[in-house]
Amino acid sequence: MIALMVCALLAGTPVLAAPAQTIKTQKVDVKVEKIATGLEHPWAVEVLPDGAYLVTERPGRMRLVRDGKALAISGVPEVYARGQGGLLDVALDPKFPSNRTLYFTASVAGDGGSGTAVFRARLSPDETRLTDVKRIFLMNKLSRGNIQYGSRIAIARDGSLFVSLGDRGQQDRAQDFQDDAGSIIHIEADGSIPADNPFTDGKSALPEIWSKGHRNPQGITFDSQTNRLYTAEHGARGGDEINTPEAGKNYGWPVISYGVNYNGTKIGIGTAKPGMEQPRFYWDPSIAPGAIVVYRGKMFPEWNGDLLITALKFELLSRLSQDGKGKITEQERMFDGEFGRLRDITVAPDGALLVRTDEDNGALLRISRAAS
Repeated sequence: MIALMVCALLAGTPVLAAPAQTIKTQKVDVKVEKIATGLEHPWAVEVLPDGAYLVTERPGRMRLVRDGKALAISGVPEVYARGQGGLLDVALDPKFPSNRTLYFTASVAGDGGSGTAVFRARLSPDETRLTDVKRIFLMNKLSRGNIQYGSRIAIARDGSLFVSLGDRGQQDRAQDFQDDAGSIIHIEADGSIPADNPFTDGKSALPEIWSKGHRNPQGITFDSQTNRLYTAEHGARGGDEINTPEAGKNYGWPVISYGVNYNGTKIGIGTAKPGMEQPRFYWDPSIAPGAIVVYRGKMFPEWNGDLLITALKFELLSRLSQDGKGKITEQERMFDGEFGRLRDITVAPDGALLVRTDEDNGALLRISRAAS
């Protein structure tokens, strides 16, 4: 125990203080603070009940940020940290205060290459290590290449997990219903198959599949008010999408798309086909969406119900609104180029936004309401 605590302390990196910035947006002035810097490609964050921040770094580290230090957490399993792969998302179990359980995704290596996995673990009471680590899911076909793993976790009201999986750069896999790639999967907290999944008999599709035809969905979230599931997905050259995945439906990639291949050639048959769903919204040119939340916090009532999406390529935060008929339109692009590649976004318990920058020297940003 003492040795573990010493190792964690030695692994601490100072959090560099920087003056807060006040930035004007269309509806409200916001204050942006750097809570932590010196993080190596931070991918996700969760706020613990005691106010500390739990952060994943893609090379395979999980850190606890508190009181000016970013301390390493031991017990993280080996991950395949190549290209876009590594330690990715983290999510707290709804009963975390009592059971200390969390979930995380990572790319792992095995026979045939690598693929996306989901793990369950417990965070020790002293917050220095993971215990009872168990892999509860691994995509059924591993492959070569180091791109398009997904992957985010959205926890449903019943505690089950929705996890986004990319097509691994092999686009035809997204239309193979006997392949996990290019899908949203739905599993229980122990990795078993929920009874309400659309293909539970496994005959026409793998039983864990919820929806198919996704290219690289790196954002997934529930609207806490409507319980609707949303994804933010990378297109190719153009065609980044917002979707609302429903059971058993096909979202078209690569048969239909609003983008083109990187060499400019046409993708699939065009933009529509019977039996395939249209995106709720798409960007052309691409912004490279990193993550998505539906804002329901108290700090920014002006944004209630809006979708907030981080962008890697354009280094911005996109705010989308919905009209009375459910049509999504882009209303605003915030922080354009101000802080670098924006990877992830989380709404903190107080309604502030927590944003990660995907850089060698990445930062954890806190966005709150500026004093009037």
